[in-house]
Amino acid sequence: MRATKLVCTIGPASEARLPELVAGGMDVARINCSHGIREDHDRYVSAIRSAAEEAGRAVGVMADLSGPKVRLGELEGGQVELVTGSRFVLRGEPASAGDEVGASTTHPDLADDLEPGDRILLADGAAALRVQETRGTDVVTEVVRGGTVRSRGGVNVPSERLSLPAITPKDEQDLAWALGAGVDLVAQSFVRTAKDCEALLSLMPERRPLLVAKIETSSAVAEAQAILEPADAIIVARGDLGVEASLEEIPVIQKRLVDQARQAAVPVIIATQMLESMTVSPRPTRAEASDVAGAVFEGADAILLSAETAIGAYPAEAARTGARIVEVAETAGESYVHRRRHEDHPELEEAPLAQAAAVLARQGGARAVACFTHSGLTARLVSAARPGVPIHAFSPEPATVGQLTLIHGVDPRPIEQPEDLDGMIASMEERLVEVGSVDPGDSVVMVASSPAGQAHANLLKVHRIGGGS
Repeated sequence: MRATKLVCTIGPASEARLPELVAGGMDVARINCSHGIREDHDRYVSAIRSAAEEAGRAVGVMADLSGPKVRLGELEGGQVELVTGSRFVLRGEPASAGDEVGASTTHPDLADDLEPGDRILLADGAAALRVQETRGTDVVTEVVRGGTVRSRGGVNVPSERLSLPAITPKDEQDLAWALGAGVDLVAQSFVRTAKDCEALLSLMPERRPLLVAKIETSSAVAEAQAILEPADAIIVARGDLGVEASLEEIPVIQKRLVDQARQAAVPVIIATQMLESMTVSPRPTRAEASDVAGAVFEGADAILLSAETAIGAYPAEAARTGARIVEVAETAGESYVHRRRHEDHPELEEAPLAQAAAVLARQGGARAVACFTHSGLTARLVSAARPGVPIHAFSPEPATVGQLTLIHGVDPRPIEQPEDLDGMIASMEERLVEVGSVDPGDSVVMVASSPAGQAHANLLKVHRIGGGS
């Protein structure tokens, strides 16, 4: 079983091909709240759930909040080509569709936040601008690197310049929609400090989706250790990081963030331009294949495809290609993959049990680890310990099954609440055999609670399939 998860952004290109994406390996579907309207998002969620049910596997849904990000307005024909050396004006006031000489933005006070000499990147670096002057609400720039930019493309400026709040009114509206739609994960964009995450958590109920903090500002990089405390997972968003760090620094920052997340046992997703050329080509470049495999070798929990599956010409092919690269990296390149994390979580009752399960699996020749979990915590802790075999997590809670779709090496499955411990073990064995994960005589490390339904896992058993012990 492929352990590193695949997150695919859903958009106009992939909506009609969702069954293919699910079959191709998509584990989590990302809905970018910065694009589309509410009716689109509702339709995506319904189609994702239907495709997953038809395929008989769990696929999580992640709502990605816009955050305090500045975007371009609409452009003539949907996109324009900016020429190096030309002038381009970012207008604070809404205007007609933009063109190659200027466009409106979603931040009316942008001119107040910028100074001459500031660097601006459009659409994750597709074009680069330098501020020449501000005139009222307009920002006059020079195009220092030309390129193609699209409607609603990002306008990246240094985060310390922006006066926008960490959680915008639009974020609050999108969060309310996401909670009502029953999404499994919520991604928070442009996090600057741990307090930003805490503020978003305060808007969620006790039983909530997992919070995924996007690390895409220099302040977030500096505060990463603190952000890992409230966040359930992080995304290394390399595109927006590119405006605040030089190109050559990004790989170093990525490795540092992955290492910090790995030590804290917090899942980490690598994003931006993983297979970018597949927006227009049926095959990626060799460098892109190496980038995806490199993320696996570093110990990342997931990779995220953006334009490749949202608006690209080959969305299903991109998903299949990403999954294949990961599979080969994990098998042929197994000796290069980081296998364990270091945080002991002494305050968590389940932590020693999860670590013992991983040791038994690695050293005892077990075919898999199976755990029964209500909250998903046990499965997440076993995953953090990197047992080196598939982790089959069974839960009677649909929300937990959805959340575990992101977790490295975990195959989440729904199961009925058993009446007692014997029923729990029997049910897990039956499901393992049913899905073809084990054969008679295989050993499986089982983690559960006794009596059945107890809040914390307290039972560890090496179980032989068909043998009962």
